[in-house]
Amino acid sequence: MRRLMFDALPKPAPVRIEAETPADAAAVEALVLAAFGPGRFAKTAERLREQAGVAAAFVARDEHKVIGSVRLWRIMAGETPALFLGPIAVASDSRKAGLGADLVQACVDHAAHAGTDILLVGDMGYFERFGFAVAPEVQLPGPVDRARVLWRGADLPAGPVQAMR
Repeated sequence: MRRLMFDALPKPAPVRIEAETPADAAAVEALVLAAFGPGRFAKTAERLREQAGVAAAFVARDEHKVIGSVRLWRIMAGETPALFLGPIAVASDSRKAGLGADLVQACVDHAAHAGTDILLVGDMGYFERFGFAVAPEVQLPGPVDRARVLWRGADLPAGPVQAMR
């Protein structure tokens, strides 16, 4: 009887969270389009991102393939400089692996290292574990469910959000 040696089989490389590179742009755009469709262009968050400069961006990479992405954008929330997080996109066949949380954590770590706060539009039930709270006095430049405007930082800001380059 032949015995199989499972320990001798090569193990798949772990998914890595890395800084996005210019070579990743097409793969990131494809992921975001697949995750959100063309309807994303009608959202207030997208309007803000169109005018803001990218402060940092991360990808989840499986071998050489980009399977997840997230970006941080420069904004002012009232008088407070901050980063606007989103969109978070993960390939449909990788969504149960916790990659979205890993990408959010990369953003939280980046912001903490930079001494900057984060704003996003999302579900409190998901983002609360990262230290986000509802920011009722923040005014985004368009329609948005105010219960989904979330802040991670020392003090809750008040006032309009403006994109920064």
